[in-house]
Amino acid sequence: MELKKSPKADLENKRVIFTQIGLIIALALAFLAFEYKSYDERSIDLMQRTADDITEEIIPITEQKPPPPPPPPPRQVTVLQVVEDDVEVEDDIEIDVDVDQDTEIEVYIPPVIQDEEINELEIFTVVESMPEFPGGAQSMMEFIARNIKYPPMARESGIQGRVFVNFVVEPDGSVSNVNVLRGIGGGCDEEAIRVVETMPSWTPGRQRGKAVRVSFNLPVRFTLQ
Repeated sequence: MELKKSPKADLENKRVIFTQIGLIIALALAFLAFEYKSYDERSIDLMQRTADDITEEIIPITEQKPPPPPPPPPRQVTVLQVVEDDVEVEDDIEIDVDVDQDTEIEVYIPPVIQDEEINELEIFTVVESMPEFPGGAQSMMEFIARNIKYPPMARESGIQGRVFVNFVVEPDGSVSNVNVLRGIGGGCDEEAIRVVETMPSWTPGRQRGKAVRVSFNLPVRFTLQ
């Protein structure tokens, strides 16, 4: 009788796979055996402490005594002058004890305190009412733009900027003491002085209702078109 074996139950064709799996397991066990490490047991006493005997240095406290108070000033002694009863004493104030309703009493007039006089020659920088160009600041800029002439030397050299001019507005509104605080050269400083000196009369500044001399600073711009 011929024996029949199922192909699924035949293990001959799987021998190679089983052999490889066995080798892999053997190699893994050998590798783990080589890598395994053992350690000696050590006991650590965490509760053991050592106390160091440190001598604490005691710093003495020094007491600073305050300075003695200054001696008191000498006492002023009031000398009383004894006057006899029959000596007449001059009093600054006369008191009339016989005053009645019909007695005319002089009215007390307090002294008049005059206001401090304003020195007309003094030049103020800030006053109650500052001086003003006729028509305001916009009219002043238009006047400068119409009358200023760019100096040829500054135009050829490409000089431009602002010239700061200082002048005094007199009590009558005229302009005086024109000078340059900071210039740019090239003839621009002299041209700025010339234009300021040709300005019409200003509205003068006032201090306590009185026209006074006031110092005024004005920047004049020179720009090449």
